[in-house]
Amino acid sequence: MRGASAERAARAVADGEPLFDSRGFAGRLPDGRLVRDVLGRQPIFLGERDWSFAPGDLDDPEPLPAGRIFDPESGDTEPVFSLPDPPTAADSREAILNVESALRESLGAVAPDDLAVAFSGGVDSAVVASAFDAPLYVVGFPESHDIEAARRAARLMGREEELRVVELSPADVERAVPEVARATGRTNAMDVQIALPLYLAAEQAAADGFERLAVGQGADELFGGYAKVARAPEDPRVEAETVRGAAREVIGSLPDQLERDVLALRAAGVEPVAPLLDDRVIRAALALPGELLVDGRGERKKALRLAAREFVPDAVAFREKKAVQYGSLVAREVDRLARQAGFKRRMDDHVSQYVEFVVER
Repeated sequence: MRGASAERAARAVADGEPLFDSRGFAGRLPDGRLVRDVLGRQPIFLGERDWSFAPGDLDDPEPLPAGRIFDPESGDTEPVFSLPDPPTAADSREAILNVESALRESLGAVAPDDLAVAFSGGVDSAVVASAFDAPLYVVGFPESHDIEAARRAARLMGREEELRVVELSPADVERAVPEVARATGRTNAMDVQIALPLYLAAEQAAADGFERLAVGQGADELFGGYAKVARAPEDPRVEAETVRGAAREVIGSLPDQLERDVLALRAAGVEPVAPLLDDRVIRAALALPGELLVDGRGERKKALRLAAREFVPDAVAFREKKAVQYGSLVAREVDRLARQAGFKRRMDDHVSQYVEFVVER
């Protein structure tokens, strides 16, 4: 069992308790059944005759869906957990204080040994970084937005000496594309472009001797960080009629995304640590009203930013940031590599075709 003891996970299954102050769990219960937590924070895979935390160990691996339990004897899979749907917090100040308290408890529960931090200068990674006397790794091309933002945030936080800049070259990305695709089992452009910066930052942290990498994963989904959530219900990418409903809809995408990220980080040689995906933080986020996810001016992650003021300077807490694949310029470089290899933009999904080509080569 990873992420909790088998006995504690068994109690959660028996009680139908999806959140109990863990950061996710998966593995074999004392009775031999397999389980995966409600948000799939710990991936686990089923093969024809066995199971593993690493899909490469199995023939034709299939992930056990989040919140489900699998009985090897019967071959049956059934739901055991569902994401809580708490009442909307009526008092905005209390809701923000709950987020602040949850962040403090979650960060305080992380052991600092052998830990580095993935740091892009945004509020998510800055809050995580604030809790640890550890090196901060930012990855990107020399002229990238993320490197500039990380340097500025580190300066504002008094952490300039701890910032380690991993400056990429085209050769770094070209080498890593097939490695990431094989590690994650994915060749679509978006997944590979998102996982690449994580992989390359983690690879350097591992080379520097660190065994664990703290990341800010989960904040955008939990706290309303996506444009499609802010634009609900007009945005066709969500079905919900409210911002709060759209945020919950997006939270449902976490198991698939976390599987990709965890596999990429482990392939790079580190174990991911995600304090913002602690059960305590999830509970606080699920209770937020829509206006604390996206305020009347369209500012996203409002509650998280207000709570973050207790951990980082305001200029960091309220800073907008690009998605990592764009802020690092990795997506631009993968697109260039694809075109250089003959996969032109007029072709259907040319970057995914390029990734498939280099994996099979």
